[in-house]
Parts: sequence; C-alpha cells; structure tokens
Amino acid sequence: MSDRSKRYDAAFRRISQLLDGEDDWIAAMATVACELHGTFEYYHWTGFYRAVSDDLLVVGPYQGTHGCLRIPIGRGICGKAARTKTTQLVNDVSSASDHIACSSTTQSEIVVPIVTPDGRLLAVLDVDSDYPAAFHETDRRYLEELCARLGGSFAP
Repeated sequence: MSDRSKRYDAAFRRISQLLDGEDDWIAAMATVACELHGTFEYYHWTGFYRAVSDDLLVVGPYQGTHGCLRIPIGRGICGKAARTKTTQLVNDVSSASDHIACSSTTQSEIVVPIVTPDGRLLAVLDVDSDYPAAFHETDRRYLEELCARLGGSFAP
C-alpha cells in the first residue's frame, strides 16, 4: 500500500469518527474540507461548490485562499464535473480551455461530483494544487469513494 493510500485511509477514519451521528450537511462539508486540507501538503485549495439550482454552483465550506463565489454549471472544470456528474482530473489547468482561474497559482485540479442515490447533484468537491500533476488515480479512487458516501449520507 502506498504512503498516499495510507494517508487517505487514516484521514477517512478520522472523517468517519468526526461525522459519526452528524446530520448537518454544511457541518459535514466543513469537516471534510478541513480534514483533507490538513492531511495532504499538495492540497492548496480544498472545498465544495454547492448545487443551488440546475444551472449554478455556489461556494460552500473550504480551506485555502478565496475561491470563486459562483460557477455556472457547465462552465470550467467544476461546472463540467457538475454537468456530467463525472470526476475531472486535470494535470495542467493551463491546457484546459475552459478553466476558471480563481487562483493564479493553481496548476492542477481534481473535481468530484457528490450525487444522491437517486441521481440528484448536491455539490462538487474541488481540490486545487499549486503543483503540476499533483493528483493521481489514488486520489481519484479515494475521493470518489468519499463523495459517494457523502451523497448517500447527506441528502438535504
């Protein structure tokens, strides 16, 4: 097992303990963002964009510098993840023609949708890194698992 996998396993144990019995969606997002951001040194912006309508994401709890406040669904990497309900892993954001530069230092990004069991989009988890190609398939696998759990547990 890689060091990255071990760190995810430990973070997930802590998240599970912290969220045990929690039923507030905002508190859950804040806790997850804080735990992930503090665990991984290559996570430079870690947070959520909430789906507030069929065509708009609004920033939710996050860690890091200021993020974009609103992102139209379908625009940028977050908007594409929301529209397609699929993970977007971008090794070089400068190569993504639709990247929205909320921070000029971001070089790579992973965005994972959070969907309820009945297919309703709740939010996207967005993680930006100031390092190129910071995210790997291990990140994708673990973050998709986490977001699937959140979508099943927190359907406001």
